[in-house]
Parts: sequence; structure tokens; C-alpha cells
Amino acid sequence: QVQLVESGGGWVQPGGSLRLSCAASGLTFSNFGMAWFRQGAGTEREFVAGINWRGIISSHSNAVKGRFTISRDNAKNMLYLQMNSLKSDDTAVYYCAVSGSRFARDSTSEYAYWGQGTQVTVSS
Repeated sequence: QVQLVESGGGWVQPGGSLRLSCAASGLTFSNFGMAWFRQGAGTEREFVAGINWRGIISSHSNAVKGRFTISRDNAKNMLYLQMNSLKSDDTAVYYCAVSGSRFARDSTSEYAYWGQGTQVTVSS
């Protein structure tokens, strides 16, 4: 029923930029908080950024603050992550997720649905 499809991942050199997209269907998109998580090789899945149901409040982890920006377009059922000044530590699979509420907190247990993930590789 609920589908989340990420796109926009790929390979970039350090200092480069990528824009990730997540297309959502099968839910009333504007009723739910949304977030991006990531998981590197051999690591736990970690919170990257979240945005509340109306898109007026957002938060970003300390690791990406000032470099990444989360946004959403409720008219198009789309979630975005603009990633600038990328570094090798950003290499991971990035996942789009739907919150179980109108908010977007940093715990994986708060999220009801997940996309398949998109690979981001930052290397020279």
C-alpha cells in the first residue's frame, strides 16, 4: 500500500553536491512527519534530518548541520535532501521514512514505513 521510492544517489568527489528525492504514495502525505536516515557499512542506522507535517519545522543532526537541508512539497508528495560539501564520512545508504505521527523525531522506532534506500558514495 504505502510506497517510498528514493532517487538521486550516486558517486561524487569530496566537496561535491547531490540532491536526493523520495516519492511517496498510498498515504495522506501531509498528515505525517518525514525523515532521512543513513546507514554506513557495519554501522547502526542513524538520523540525518526530519521535517514536520506542514514543513515549517525541521531538524538536522550535528554531523550534517550547515551542509544538508531537508524539505518537502506536500502538493507533490515529495521529500528532498540537498547535500552540499560532501565528505567521505557521508558515504552510506540513505533511506526515506514516514513517521507514525505529525512529528519527525530522531529514533528509528518512531517510523512506520521505509524506502528501499539509495547509495551515496563520496571518494576521490
